[in-house]
Amino acid sequence: MAKILVVDDSMVARMCHVSSIPENEGHEVVEAADGPTALETFRCLHPDVTFLDLTMPGMSGVEVLAAIKSEFPDAVVIICTADIQKQTVEKVEQLGAFAVIGKPCAREVLQAQLRKALQQAEKSHA
Repeated sequence: MAKILVVDDSMVARMCHVSSIPENEGHEVVEAADGPTALETFRCLHPDVTFLDLTMPGMSGVEVLAAIKSEFPDAVVIICTADIQKQTVEKVEQLGAFAVIGKPCAREVLQAQLRKALQQAEKSHA
């Protein structure tokens, strides 16, 4: 059973992500609607995988990713964003994002990336 954090300021987007995570695998799924809450939740929960939106008011997903990776270099963070410009993708990859998924996220794509991310998380915990 993995701990999964879903961060997006859109409740609809969070619901779509959460509903794509297989229920029968017993994962603990926690949601955050903004950057500061995401960081606080991450520090308390230490999730195995985080799905993170980039465009959020107050604190962007890029800032959240940078903060998470500076404190937790092994953190596995998947970016889910409508902003899939080359420069944006390159920036988050440089910061250590595990993967970038375009929004809206297809259920199959999200599940495939989650499987890969969970394998990576297992390796880093071993």
